[in-house]
Amino acid sequence: MINFDSKIILKSIEHTNLQPTLVSSDVEKLVEEAKLYQFGGVCVPPYWAKKARRDLGYNIDIQLVTVIGFPLGYQRSEVKMQEVISAIKDGVNEFDMVVNVSAVKMQAWEWIKPEIAQIAQKVHEAEGLLKVILETAYLTDEEIIKLCHLCSDAGTDFVKTSTGFAPKGATMEGVKLMRTHTPTHVGIKASGGIRTLAQAKDFLNAGAERLGTSAGVQIFEELNTENI
Repeated sequence: MINFDSKIILKSIEHTNLQPTLVSSDVEKLVEEAKLYQFGGVCVPPYWAKKARRDLGYNIDIQLVTVIGFPLGYQRSEVKMQEVISAIKDGVNEFDMVVNVSAVKMQAWEWIKPEIAQIAQKVHEAEGLLKVILETAYLTDEEIIKLCHLCSDAGTDFVKTSTGFAPKGATMEGVKLMRTHTPTHVGIKASGGIRTLAQAKDFLNAGAERLGTSAGVQIFEELNTENI
């Protein structure tokens, strides 16, 4: 087991608030906390991306993340593309796109791969990163493995476990499975239910490089206590 230092743990955190009742003061709080604790990113709904960019500024080492096709993933490809184009204009750096689980269940791989490839190309043209949310709670191991290979071939930068809105979030088994079947140049983002420092360390040790969580402040406080 690797003992990650505090800076690595904090930089792995994408400080997240995707609640449906989110208001402007919540976005301001999220950004201020990210600046204060030097998290790696903030993740907000598309509606709040422009404000989050203004609050973050442009000369700061914190990535602005938003979601695409959220939370169910079964929008048409052209709708997802328009979401990406809009988010690029709003100053987003990283894009977490939900895979079409309905298409996965139909084994429509010849449709899923071009969608991911087209979105990846647009994101990369804007010098951004694409993370594809697999929503593993609804998938078999075989479907997860297939998607890891397909996403990697289509040019995604990360595969991500969950939206946080499904019945189950990230699991150690799921992250390990994804890491085993994903090339080293493709990262793993674990999200959904990560609320403690112990969980953060365990997911990093399982192979995740990014952690999507709304509990970044609590994790920071645990780190401070641990280092006393």
